[in-house]
Amino acid sequence: MSGPLLTVCRGCCCGRAEKHPGTDHRAQLDAFRAGGATVRVVDCLDACERSNVVVVSPSPAGRAAGARPQWVGGVLEEEITQDVLQWVADGGPGVADPPDFLDLSFFQPSRRVRGEAGL
Repeated sequence: MSGPLLTVCRGCCCGRAEKHPGTDHRAQLDAFRAGGATVRVVDCLDACERSNVVVVSPSPAGRAAGARPQWVGGVLEEEITQDVLQWVADGGPGVADPPDFLDLSFFQPSRRVRGEAGL
């Protein structure tokens, strides 16, 4: 892996039409896969109140700069999906600043949740 890794939650809440009927979850996942990042889909990141959740893990260069995985919540609209993709294309955490207002969607889960997610 040379670029950022996207961990995309698709469990009990994230990615469910029942919870977010106005979001094309399949198209979003397809866009992430086509956007140049390595994508890992997981069952649940245990941050359901913030669904859809995507974790942007830094590239090796970002880690060398001290960056840690950045949790992004409420990834439901095309605009925020594109902002995540732009950030990945620009290098992600530790390499590039997030575009537009993406940082307003950042959150810090509990240490327990981060540990269980392996992030």
